Amino acid sequence: MRKMLLAALSRVLQGPAAAARPAARVVVATRNYADFASEATFDIKKCDVHRLEEGPPITAVLTREEGLHYYKTMQTIRRMELKSDQLYKQKIIRGFCHLYDGQEACCVGLEAAIKSTDHLITAYRAHGYAFTRGTSVREILAELTGRRGGCAKGKGGSMHMYAKNFYGGNGIVGAQVPLGAGIALACKFFGKDEICLTLYGDGAANQGQIFETYNMAALWKLPCIFICENNRYGMGTSVERAAASTDYYKRGDFIPGIRVDGMDILCVREATKFAAEHCRSGKGPILMELQTYRYHGHSMSDPGISYRTREEIQEVRSKSDPITLLKDRLVNNNLSNIEELKEIDVEVRKEIEEAAQFATTDPEPPLEELGNHIYKNEPPFEVRGPSQWIKYKSVG
Repeated sequence: MRKMLLAALSRVLQGPAAAARPAARVVVATRNYADFASEATFDIKKCDVHRLEEGPPITAVLTREEGLHYYKTMQTIRRMELKSDQLYKQKIIRGFCHLYDGQEACCVGLEAAIKSTDHLITAYRAHGYAFTRGTSVREILAELTGRRGGCAKGKGGSMHMYAKNFYGGNGIVGAQVPLGAGIALACKFFGKDEICLTLYGDGAANQGQIFETYNMAALWKLPCIFICENNRYGMGTSVERAAASTDYYKRGDFIPGIRVDGMDILCVREATKFAAEHCRSGKGPILMELQTYRYHGHSMSDPGISYRTREEIQEVRSKSDPITLLKDRLVNNNLSNIEELKEIDVEVRKEIEEAAQFATTDPEPPLEELGNHIYKNEPPFEVRGPSQWIKYKSVG
């Protein structure tokens, strides 16, 4: 009773202003989305160019809707890869596993600049691209754990994921590059306004088959964007120790090239739009070098600190992290606020946890399905197993 009387006396002494304060707090808490800006224009880093009179623009417009979509997509990929790390260390995920955290601006920026009907093929660090091409987190994690609900029915694993107009996930270093040129040849042959994005890493950039592919693509003017994701290390070897020339965007010699800040999603998006227009206009192939960085080691078997220091990794995280860069742009230009982005973070974490729960409880594929899906729309046929006495039936 005494406390109630003191509280009432306090309100009387403070006057009418005290009654207004709770209302002010409510207004802040229920901020209307109309208070945010609908778009903002940003200066972005100028690209280095090779055999081009001009390069991509040095400004980019970002709408609020685009910014929130990019943020959520990159956060989902980041959290998915961290969950994959956890499941691998628990020995739930086995075998080869190459994580993509740190490079999210590359896959999200590329996808933002192309059409869903365009094509993409990459190497074995493929989880991010599987997601941006339309595969759900649930299907990706279930594929990593070898379950029936995985995007390749649990038979592909980390390096062999596929989706509509996404051709993997390829385990042999550099082997996807000639395949990408073949996809671009099909685009040209069928006369569709489609292009193929063919990705490889700096470690694969010295492969002879890549230069053979450059030559054919230039001769036939194929609508192909060759994209080198230069994350500075091919396995545990720095680019300076592996290549006499680290100007990967010039490697095509007679093919035009651009070097892009691969940690800035807007730089990647604008450069990809520029490259896509180059290919669609019939000018032939173009090279892109995306300067990026991976936070994990080459694969889960590589701690990633024997050939680089912890301080180097931390410096990149603190100065160039793609998610932090986008987050700062959204908040500082009134496209969003910290509270809204935190809500997205919570939503993403919930989605990842639910997907992980599915990926650890979904059944494994039965042994009799081992020979399935070799060909599409073919009558069933027998496939020899590890010995001549063991046979499996293949169903498309």
